[in-house]
Amino acid sequence: MSSACTARAARRGVKLTPEGEAFLAKARVAVESELEAEREAQALASTAHDVVKVGFVGPPPTITAPELFSAFATAYPNAEIAFRDLPFPRGATRSWLEPVDVAFCHQPELDSSILAQVVRTEPRVVIARRRHPLSQSSEVDVESVLDQTFIGYHPNVQAAWSSFHSLDDHRGGPPESMTTDWAETSMQMLGVMSSCEAITTLPACDGKLVEDAISDLVAIPLSGASPALLSLICPADDCPPLVGALVRIAAELSSDPAADRAIAARSG
Repeated sequence: MSSACTARAARRGVKLTPEGEAFLAKARVAVESELEAEREAQALASTAHDVVKVGFVGPPPTITAPELFSAFATAYPNAEIAFRDLPFPRGATRSWLEPVDVAFCHQPELDSSILAQVVRTEPRVVIARRRHPLSQSSEVDVESVLDQTFIGYHPNVQAAWSSFHSLDDHRGGPPESMTTDWAETSMQMLGVMSSCEAITTLPACDGKLVEDAISDLVAIPLSGASPALLSLICPADDCPPLVGALVRIAAELSSDPAADRAIAARSG
């Protein structure tokens, strides 16, 4: 049949009434929704034996968020989680995430391509050597430590990350006094601290573990500072099924109102 005949045959087709068009649109949505649910179920089944690569900064997530990973292991007993210690975020967050499927840490720089699911909020603590004058305090106020010497971070480290540790969000800019040695990883940060009198801040759960592990360092409660948002971080548009499952479990377990749903946060 020629293309002209095909065109004429198409013009002789049945034309739906407005009511029929509306019904067809709704039916398509319903069918697509059911197909999507079936595709997701099949994807989860096919990846039940896959490895989920979870990056972290600081202590392993099984120590700082055991309830999350225990619940995931119960729900997906055949799935395996491989943890990977990451350097501090540098460059674009999406590029930093490339070696893993998802990261667990306090929030790096966020944009529309990144999904951040808050697991819980943590107050911040000051980390200092035991011989530092602040170490004798049972608690310090954020305003009283802004003029201290802080750990320096490598220029490649995201500004949002280094400023969190240095309290730039409360000072309005970087500290006047910083160490000349730069840190790009958690271990480097602790190494710099062991050789000078500088301080830094951490989420309280991380600080407690540092204090327990290194006798020369102390974690001092910090009042007046905005809390750390410990979160699952992954690409918003390329989330493997099991990572999506982990994010949903985190949202269900979270008692933080800000963590009731995963958010794709835009910078600014």
